[in-house]
Amino acid sequence: MTRDEKLPLDRKLRQEILFARERVYHFGQPTPLEKITIHGGPEIWVKREDLSAIKAYKWRGAANRMATLTEVEAARGVVTASAGNHAQGVALAAKKLGIRARIYMPRSTPQVKQDAVLTHGAEYISIHLSGDSYDEAMKAARDDEAQTKAVYIHAYDDLQVMAGQGTLADEIVLSGHGPFDTVYLQIGGGGMAAGVSTWLKTYWPDIETVGVEGEGQASMKAAIEAGKPIPLAAVDLFCDGTAVKQAGSLPFEICKDSLDRTTTVSNAQVTAAIRALWEGLRCISEPSGAMGLAAALAEKENLAGKKVLVVLCGANVDFLQLGRIAQSEGSSTRHSRTLRVCIPETPGAMLALLDNCFSEIDITDFQYGKTDNSTAWPAFTLAADSQQKLADLPAKLDSAGLDWEDITGATDIAFRAIPFRGDLLANPTFLRLDFYERPGALHDFLAKRLTGNANLTYFNYRQSGERIGRALIGLDFPSPFEREAFLLSLPPQGEGYRLCEPLDTEASKRLVPLG
Repeated sequence: MTRDEKLPLDRKLRQEILFARERVYHFGQPTPLEKITIHGGPEIWVKREDLSAIKAYKWRGAANRMATLTEVEAARGVVTASAGNHAQGVALAAKKLGIRARIYMPRSTPQVKQDAVLTHGAEYISIHLSGDSYDEAMKAARDDEAQTKAVYIHAYDDLQVMAGQGTLADEIVLSGHGPFDTVYLQIGGGGMAAGVSTWLKTYWPDIETVGVEGEGQASMKAAIEAGKPIPLAAVDLFCDGTAVKQAGSLPFEICKDSLDRTTTVSNAQVTAAIRALWEGLRCISEPSGAMGLAAALAEKENLAGKKVLVVLCGANVDFLQLGRIAQSEGSSTRHSRTLRVCIPETPGAMLALLDNCFSEIDITDFQYGKTDNSTAWPAFTLAADSQQKLADLPAKLDSAGLDWEDITGATDIAFRAIPFRGDLLANPTFLRLDFYERPGALHDFLAKRLTGNANLTYFNYRQSGERIGRALIGLDFPSPFEREAFLLSLPPQGEGYRLCEPLDTEASKRLVPLG
């Protein structure tokens, strides 16, 4: 046994980080450290790993590990598994070193990450989609390793990989912006948290190191509680870059001592952090990349006067996922709640509800379908800058003699499952409307246009963040003559709205379900 092999694991890691300093910058450049302004929060600095060559920190560990391959190992080629960012690092190093690499990725890997791997690796890499999770892809890669004798490059459970990730902490120490009081480090398998916490503790022993995991993927928390890495029964995939079923053995041995504590964040908190990064730095983070900031924002009241460090560890988010993130819980900076209210199924009842109870509240989502001739149960998602305004709503509804229920977070609302009985309609028509996103636009339309015998029977509206909000509205009339008269008299543009088009007869029929 050599002298180096006798060293404790944490000392080996420190030594390897020093060696990694010389290797990794043949493959990429240091990334900046920027301060983000958070209203009412502590001083927060963001390590911008999203500005690296692969838009994530993983190039450091992959490049460092591949740079240590012997000529014999390099000739055998390498194989790895990755949810996306580690794969790009392997691809970048493979092309630079002229080494063939086979990369196994889950079938659910965002296309943007697959395309980036192909771009960075060119003819030196091949992608193999296998399984529906990182762990299933890793099993396929390990089977490849056993059959072909290729060198397996682990995404996190490897000393040189952890050391490569530690170089981002070295840049933080050398930046001149420290020391920091607290650092929040996201954890998937634990490689980055192990390398960074070890290096920061070396130079700033008093820094509080906090490991951050998603609520549905806390494998390191489970390992620390069990005293060893154990598999989770299921893993939430919203933060796909950290969706690992079991913490790495080597990262666990480091993190159980180098982390002062761990914490978890919800998907809603991550979404709020993504928005904060956009508004504060005009950068877009992938969900996993914002987890550190999410934890800092969740604890900001306890961080007053402190200097906080977070790592924006990646920005490889699929473009199509941005819409889901923008519409998900936590994307708004305002308080919100969803209520279902019982009102009479009569003309003017909806307007009376808006006038009497929701006059100072912004409606961000409105779902309603007629299911009864006497009563209606429309559902509203309501937003306000003040939590108190939302807290006052129950008293207003009770005072008006209305039955109601709080259905915040309900599955049917999230999936827009709007019940609707077509057999209760006599002479329906449907309108595609755009409402200008200003207070009172919906109220103005109902008050000034839905007069007479027009009965509101369907409403599907959700605030999109644009200057307009798109709505599909169903109306019913006692006779076809009144319906035609209404359509002829409806201006294409009016107070608070513009009419896109009335749906033609065939389209309206498709919208009306069988009774």
